Amino acid sequence: MNDENGHDMATPATAMPDSAPVDILAAFEELGVPSGYRAELIEGEIVVSPPPDGHHEQVLSRVTKQLHRRSATDVDVAGTKGTITPTGRFIPDLATARAGLFADAEPWMPADGLLLVVEVTSDHPNRDREQKRRGYAAAGIPLYLLVDRSRDEVVLYSAPADGDYHTRQQQPIGKGIELPAPFSFTLDTAEFG
Repeated sequence: MNDENGHDMATPATAMPDSAPVDILAAFEELGVPSGYRAELIEGEIVVSPPPDGHHEQVLSRVTKQLHRRSATDVDVAGTKGTITPTGRFIPDLATARAGLFADAEPWMPADGLLLVVEVTSDHPNRDREQKRRGYAAAGIPLYLLVDRSRDEVVLYSAPADGDYHTRQQQPIGKGIELPAPFSFTLDTAEFG
């Protein structure tokens, strides 16, 4: 599928031409995206992604259920919530916050108050592994959970400082991974495979 300028919308990354004297944030905000697709601004690059596959959504469903049922505190979970970070505008697969934070949030909200963001890898996993990890850390989001399907592992990043996370906990998919307070439970990943 092509946009009105003839760009291939099925290609997950669409960068602005280097020669164009365009304010990238303004161009991003004006971008029209086909229904079901999502656009993010990641380290100065406009990235348009197609709808995720069923397995991706199944993993997110399993995470969401556990967050609601097992968290030690009342949390709200938002799918695809526009999040403003110092390195761009990201749409995490899931974002969590204490109950009530999302109620009055604009479509694009600051990361303040987010407790955990979750990404499940798709076609371009290095964006989730590198660029988004750094962006979430720069925003001060305490926890970043990456379900890395191509590496068959789950990674929990914590202790954000100086533009990156300084603690990394990793388990193969199928083994539990401990989510610290305010969640305080072991996330069961048995059904992620």
